[in-house]
Amino acid sequence: MTGLTYARSADLASASLPRLFAFTDPQRTPDPLALAGRLGPGTGLIYRHYGRDDLKALAKPLAQSARRNGFALLIAADPALAIRVKADGVHWPERLTGAIRRWRLKAPHLLVTASAHSPAALRRAARLADGVFLSPVFPSQSASAGAPLGLIRASSMARQVAKPVFALGGVEISDSPALEARGFYGAGAVEAFSSAISAASPSRQPG
Repeated sequence: MTGLTYARSADLASASLPRLFAFTDPQRTPDPLALAGRLGPGTGLIYRHYGRDDLKALAKPLAQSARRNGFALLIAADPALAIRVKADGVHWPERLTGAIRRWRLKAPHLLVTASAHSPAALRRAARLADGVFLSPVFPSQSASAGAPLGLIRASSMARQVAKPVFALGGVEISDSPALEARGFYGAGAVEAFSSAISAASPSRQPG
């Protein structure tokens, strides 16, 4: 393997990675376990606990749900927790991608994804991770989201790296076929999954 010492081959990554990922958020995903209960084979969940102990405690039941329902579970920015609960992998925000090399050596069995928000960050993440979430592609309600890249620019960026690239930021689940036609391997979303769960839940008792 030349130049990709810490990353799997693109073929192996593609065989292991789902094409559709739900991301959790403390404000926009009030019930991660309910979200997990609606996922199944061919999907993945990236669980972000942001260092909160109450949210860390949900990692174990989420891992149990993943094994029961057949979806992939990745823990964001916490490889030690991912190993402890036997999750499938780790997701790294852009600012922490420098830690990937070290953890690849410690836990080579874990799937690794990373976030990127610029061409340089995308190229760096693609050298280290199995898949990269490029964001924000569309206008996003995330408090940390910057100006959207736009579909044309983001698509051009995605085609320039050899690893699977996922569209993230303002993505609807129904966008997936069009995104794949534009060169994205798959997509990730927060609001789209939360809205789907809210719509499926009874809003009130009949009067």
